[in-house]
Amino acid sequence: MKIIEPSYEILFMQNNDQLLSLVEKAGRACYKSEDKITAGSAESFVKMILKSGHHSVIEHANISVRFVCDRGVTHELVRHRLAAYSQESTRYSNYSKDKFGNEITVIRPFFWNKDPKKFAVWKRAMEQTEKAYMELLSMGARPEEARSVLPNSLKTEIVMTCNLREWRHIINLRCSKAAHPQIREIMFPLLSDFYSRLPAVFEDLYNKSLCYSSAFL
Repeated sequence: MKIIEPSYEILFMQNNDQLLSLVEKAGRACYKSEDKITAGSAESFVKMILKSGHHSVIEHANISVRFVCDRGVTHELVRHRLAAYSQESTRYSNYSKDKFGNEITVIRPFFWNKDPKKFAVWKRAMEQTEKAYMELLSMGARPEEARSVLPNSLKTEIVMTCNLREWRHIINLRCSKAAHPQIREIMFPLLSDFYSRLPAVFEDLYNKSLCYSSAFL
């Protein structure tokens, strides 16, 4: 059994100038103000759009992200309807094969880093799960049948594509104090990354997050 940390990778995102230019061109079509486009006008235009609440304009730009996380986190991610998803399938992935290292991979729950007793209980449960899964496969069960014993902590990969408006909604919701700790664990670094690449769109959310997210930024 392998234990890993969650992670993410931005698979597709236009650079700052390209993305802001796209949003500006789309937004100025509403006002027929294309004649006001200059070399440096896109950033101020996008900030104005966000401040005014005309958020439909930023739906023209998309970002694709690959998350490596546990299946409990993906159960929450896929509740966001305005997105496209492609996820690792436990129906077709046979973790007893060489390509998976002949073992299951699980995500370490960070909230037990300082509680070795609870971590030991969790680890024992994961090891027992792996044993049961492999035993079922050895008895002739198909992966789609044996997966019934796999845990929420099982590592999975999911590629998620959203427009900027939806990413703002997701981050605002999943970075809040009420969000599950493990989704906050991965969303805060993603927000920081988005902000560094596209400050005009994510600056307000980043500044808001600083009030309660210092543990993750």
